[in-house]
Amino acid sequence: MTLQTQLVLRALLEDPAKERYGLELCELAGLPSGTIYPILARLEQVGWVDSTWEDPAVHEKAGRPRRRFYRITKDGAEHARDALARAYRSRKQPLPGWAARPAAEGGVS
Repeated sequence: MTLQTQLVLRALLEDPAKERYGLELCELAGLPSGTIYPILARLEQVGWVDSTWEDPAVHEKAGRPRRRFYRITKDGAEHARDALARAYRSRKQPLPGWAARPAAEGGVS
């Protein structure tokens, strides 16, 4: 799982019941829209995320383009939490041979 996907999942998990539109997720995840939307499409394909289009009357009244809202599914939230926990644990694993050597012997200080 890429770091970018992890950031999107964390943003969606901040409030799993809340629908968020794409640019809002860009801000929360700190990623550009060109990165966010393909990730959301993949997450929707595997069933972790659902999306709905905003009511046309709302965006016409606001004078802006129609928004697509995304929400993490119940199963998606469970899978996301498990995947994020695995990713976190794997980052905590030392690189082979690095942790065993003291800094004086060429290890990392």
